[in-house]
Amino acid sequence: MPASAPRRKRSGLPPDSDALQRDLAEFSVSPALFGKFQQLIHQETGIWLGDTKSALLCGRLSRRLRKLQMSSLDEYYDLVTLPDQHDERVLMIDAITTNETRFFRDPRHFEFLESRVIARWRAEAQKGLRTKSVCVWSAGCSSGEEPYSLAMLLARHLPAEQGWSVAILATDISTRILAQARIGIYNIAKSPDIPEPLLKDYMLKGVDQQQGQMKVMPAIQAMVGFQNLNLAHGPYPPEAHFDVIFCRNVLIYFDLPSKQTVVEHLTRCLARNGLLFVGQAENLSSMNSHLKSLVPAVYARAGEHVGF
Repeated sequence: MPASAPRRKRSGLPPDSDALQRDLAEFSVSPALFGKFQQLIHQETGIWLGDTKSALLCGRLSRRLRKLQMSSLDEYYDLVTLPDQHDERVLMIDAITTNETRFFRDPRHFEFLESRVIARWRAEAQKGLRTKSVCVWSAGCSSGEEPYSLAMLLARHLPAEQGWSVAILATDISTRILAQARIGIYNIAKSPDIPEPLLKDYMLKGVDQQQGQMKVMPAIQAMVGFQNLNLAHGPYPPEAHFDVIFCRNVLIYFDLPSKQTVVEHLTRCLARNGLLFVGQAENLSSMNSHLKSLVPAVYARAGEHVGF
């Protein structure tokens, strides 16, 4: 794609509600079978589908049933639970998991990172109190908007030309969505979510056959490494490794025991004075006494980050 920044505009398409209604009419699930799927999905992912999610299950799995030429979810359950059907269980997880995200989602987090955290890193580096190496983890990265947002912000304020080295790990349970994220091409309708200076410097506007799309600049893509990771099972990255972990709007899908286990793992992965960013609706204070809230939905280990 030619290196020109996309112009801002807003557009959007309504969800295909007619397709969802067709799926619900074609496939159904009994309470007993739904309970079996609840247990299977929880076992595989740590995610607990609430009792009101039977319509979602039918809608999300309908494409797999058509692909396999199956007529019922009972038949599909018998297949997906066979010991040799690991690949099909991966495809089931891909279908079930939610991939809603956008660039610079919840701007307050990025404002805090820019004005408080990055500013502190720069000041500490100037005084020789820290290295110029920064490691960030975007856990539950979906289609890549979050880690690319982080990369753009960090590239702007911690440039390699000044000796900074930034590495971003981006993980998700869905192999399908990770393949999409690695490509780094998005509908240009998403461009209003990106601050104008970053949009101009780090996104390429498509022309001709790529018109209506935008692509992440190669230098930004190079900062991000995408990996498949199931937070319920791991394996987790090295302990005490990350200066910042973003795990936002992910924990809400776990039941309480799974959520507590994931938070313990994430906490162990934080470097000294590391920060954990979660979704605005995800309160961790009551479940982990080792964490303290600095501002809403931003946590540090108790006793660290004095002065924030």
